[in-house]
Amino acid sequence: MILGLSKPDSGEVRIDGRPISAIPVSDRVRLIQPVFQNPNASLNPVRRIRDLIAQPLRLHGGDNIEARVGEMIERVGLPDRLANAYPGELSGGQRQRVSIARALILQPRVLVCDEPTSALDVSVQAQVINLLLELKRDFNLTMIFVSHDLSVVEHLADRIAVMYLGRKIEEAETKALFDAPQHPYTRSLLGSMLTPDASRGLPDIKLGTAPADPFAQSKGCPFAPRCPAVQTRCQDESPMLRQIQQSVASCHFPGA
Repeated sequence: MILGLSKPDSGEVRIDGRPISAIPVSDRVRLIQPVFQNPNASLNPVRRIRDLIAQPLRLHGGDNIEARVGEMIERVGLPDRLANAYPGELSGGQRQRVSIARALILQPRVLVCDEPTSALDVSVQAQVINLLLELKRDFNLTMIFVSHDLSVVEHLADRIAVMYLGRKIEEAETKALFDAPQHPYTRSLLGSMLTPDASRGLPDIKLGTAPADPFAQSKGCPFAPRCPAVQTRCQDESPMLRQIQQSVASCHFPGA
């Protein structure tokens, strides 16, 4: 919906107070750009790297294309010699750097990163994350980062929204969410993080045995079948998002 590829069932997405539906497509692509999860699928394998990065400029207008492409290749930490290579000749981390360079070549204000490090080795993940942090600072970007890796989220995000079955169930600044999570699902997520100490074994996340079912029809809280602190009210009444300490959370019994 942020990219304009799907329309919301209700409500609207606004940037600087302006609905994105009112922004012409040609302006929207300059304003918002994505970095997808799998660069193998998002990069054309028969196009050279310099052409892939230059394509947005050629489609949407730009001058000094070759010079700008060269600057962007250097900015994302790729050696110049790879400009004439094909995606299949690059490592996974290098391909993701190409995806980032292509997304930034139009100088967008919003970067939507959909699991951009999940397909990479841990050491390469750290390099890409540090690159994103540098680019966020240098380009004054708003970055929406989608991830299941809480250690990455903690390192990267200023503010976190936790979702369960497509619904936002808690939102807070990063430190507040990690220090004092209010929703039981958030606490389970944080409790599931592995530690370097192998002697501690696997964490007990204290969830019920019922699986998450996005198609279940229920008038109560969607998390109730798995919640360790469920009460009768949870099964009968769906909680609304409300301010709870430093978080906004949808729970009848926060911190229980």
